[in-house]
Amino acid sequence: MARRDLTGAVDFQYLESFTAGDGEVIDEVLGLFREQAAIWSNLLDPAGDGWRDAVHTIKGAARGIGAFQLGDACALAEAEGPGGLNAVLDALDAALADVAAYAHERALQSLRTPRS
Repeated sequence: MARRDLTGAVDFQYLESFTAGDGEVIDEVLGLFREQAAIWSNLLDPAGDGWRDAVHTIKGAARGIGAFQLGDACALAEAEGPGGLNAVLDALDAALADVAAYAHERALQSLRTPRS
């Protein structure tokens, strides 16, 4: 994956602006988002009691990194109920794919950048 694989599910310009372009902060925030996504996706079961809390948590985290489509899908699921969870899962997958492509591109750039 590379920058060319980005779908627009995450607005990385927003994230870069929010973090003042600090690469270490960007890497840490995206790493936390990926780690937590594994937990959240397991809670997005309409039969379980925790799906509403998970959707609310994902909404805030998504908007924090610039995954506005995911945040909107979460807001819709909060309003409409568990019928919106498939859209949340789809948007979460898209956001995670974009995060992976962006992280891959950042890793490649770090290999190309001469060290002082």
